Amino acid sequence: MLIEMKVSGLTIDPITNTPIVILKNMQENKAIPIWIGLFEASAIATELEKIAFSRPMTHDLFNECLKVLAVTVNKIVIADIRNNTFFANIYLSKEGQNFTIDARPSDAIALALRAHAPIFVDETVIEKSRSVDFGIKISDLDKMKEDKIKEFLENLSAEDFGKYKM
Repeated sequence: MLIEMKVSGLTIDPITNTPIVILKNMQENKAIPIWIGLFEASAIATELEKIAFSRPMTHDLFNECLKVLAVTVNKIVIADIRNNTFFANIYLSKEGQNFTIDARPSDAIALALRAHAPIFVDETVIEKSRSVDFGIKISDLDKMKEDKIKEFLENLSAEDFGKYKM
């Protein structure tokens, strides 16, 4: 079963510094995080913020090409997750003919936002995403946090405290 979702926001994974797009269903009781690239995060963010550039960016260009060719983006579907990798499809139509294109979820989401097309996630993807192996153990995570805090504290200088010097 497909569940319609919307982009709830973007965040950064504090461990890997990788952007994450958060999708939530319309009732906002189900969410799915998808790790994406920096360029794609920027493409999604600029569309969410309605930032216009003097020249078209890649996703804007693709959307304009589809419009000129009278192709409609009907929907995008995050269809599967295998080996910690998400898979998406873009559903297009032109003059009654339907087409499906394989895409990275980040590109599909960036296009859907520009084309005002709905975003769907297969329910099985939501279930599978709960058990994604992020390649790190909780004990390693605690050690990494400890190391990051230690590194942060060791690199503080008197200037970092500004006017609140003691």
